[in-house]
Amino acid sequence: MTKKYFFFSIAWLTVFAAAAQKAHNPIIFADVPDMSMIRVGNTYYMSSTTMHMSPGVPIMRSTDLVNWKLVSYAYDTLANVDALNLADGKSTYGRGSWASSMRYHDQTFYVTTFAQTTGKTYIYSTKDIEKGPWKRTTFAPSLHDHSLFFDDDGKVYMVYGAGKLNIVELNNDLSGIKDGGVKRVLIENASLPSQVEGRKGGLGAEGSQLYKISGKYYLFNITWPPGGMRTVVIHRADQLEGPWEGRIALQDLGVAQGGLIDMPDGRWLAYLFRDYGSVGRIPYLVPVLWKDGWPALGINGKVPDTIELAANKSLIPGIVASDDFSRKKGMPLLPLVWQWNHNPDNTRWSVTERKGFLRLKTGRLDTSFLLARNTLTQRTIGPVCSGSIAMDASGMKDGDFAGLGLLQKQFGLVGVRVIGEDKFIVMVNAGSGRPVESAKIPLRQNKVFFRAECDFAAKKDLADFFYSLDEITWIPIGTRLKMAYTIPQFMGYRFALFNYAEKLTGGYADFDYFEIKDFVRTKN
Repeated sequence: MTKKYFFFSIAWLTVFAAAAQKAHNPIIFADVPDMSMIRVGNTYYMSSTTMHMSPGVPIMRSTDLVNWKLVSYAYDTLANVDALNLADGKSTYGRGSWASSMRYHDQTFYVTTFAQTTGKTYIYSTKDIEKGPWKRTTFAPSLHDHSLFFDDDGKVYMVYGAGKLNIVELNNDLSGIKDGGVKRVLIENASLPSQVEGRKGGLGAEGSQLYKISGKYYLFNITWPPGGMRTVVIHRADQLEGPWEGRIALQDLGVAQGGLIDMPDGRWLAYLFRDYGSVGRIPYLVPVLWKDGWPALGINGKVPDTIELAANKSLIPGIVASDDFSRKKGMPLLPLVWQWNHNPDNTRWSVTERKGFLRLKTGRLDTSFLLARNTLTQRTIGPVCSGSIAMDASGMKDGDFAGLGLLQKQFGLVGVRVIGEDKFIVMVNAGSGRPVESAKIPLRQNKVFFRAECDFAAKKDLADFFYSLDEITWIPIGTRLKMAYTIPQFMGYRFALFNYAEKLTGGYADFDYFEIKDFVRTKN
């Protein structure tokens, strides 16, 4: 049995999508969870969660709700602490900053988040969401899954919690929780509409997003009743203090957590996401009709495959993109599609020391890929994708390991390992939960090419690794990686460019390019 790989250009994918004339779900087949969305005029903005990545809280822009482009981040680094710096054996995988809340009020954009890592709540504000600058305000405690809300009377609130939902009033300048202001339980048990008598456990209602529409208050939450699926619950009240009445708004495919967005033509949609295996949590759009003052989600309560919106284009280059590391004057050193695994050490990487190359330099000793600093990442995308690199290993030292990885707890790596005076191509498979060197081949040259191919279709969650000595013939290496979405990292798999030292510092690896493709795999 042989495999054929058909690679299609962005132009072909655009033509194919345009022919369909409709948007299809998922809107983004990549890890973009915990979305918060606003519309300003004819432009939509969306924020999301990237937790331990740096920079953090990505901002995306769209004019059609379907095709999105990264335009900014709320912060470069969240905080300078060991866990975020991958220092002293510490990390903050699965923590960092979580679900954000985005608002536009009095010509100012607000993006708020919270972090278990620091125990704080963060508010970022700017007049220009795409160019900044951003003002940062922070206070304790960390308000879980909060929703920022500006009421008509000029007061500012945050609703937060899990199961039991609370509300606090903020100072007018958003500098912290207001002394003597509102601070109380908003809904004692927001999970109640989805609870089944006699069953305990499950996920308590969280992911709050609060709106005021046509004089009424609407609160969106996700809950996961035991024995059931991820469910959208909506509560409604005439006054913020209640009483609140709730109901199940959507229970299909596990598509849940998000909120409402309106279009200039008067249509409404709900933006939600779905857990989809190792590619991560992927966004969906669901039509909304208003009935008796309630938003009715879906088509007869179901999530549709297609929506009457603009056809989807490729996620390349708006969400992910290839990079040849050439930088013209005035260009950013790294395009927005890149994020570092935790905070980088900016003295140990460069795109200027060797023109047209990313140089990753070692400055300390590490014993683990997951604790190595300055690993540069991009999202993988579904249903099937590949990432390829060209690398020059001439600057590596004894004990160095550099190459291309698929980052998650159960990671896979292919790269060059230096042992004494010799270089080897090595594949490491951590699919079992612990890293195993499954292949080791002598390398007689300094330039080498690596590729990882990911198949997320129907949640197969399989990855294969390849190497090439001439960029023409690609040779499979090692064992197939069974990818798995793990709670400790709480993030979809990412392509990762890495270099770390186990014996000596001062070595470096030069990356000539990173190329990402989406493709269709067939077998015969």
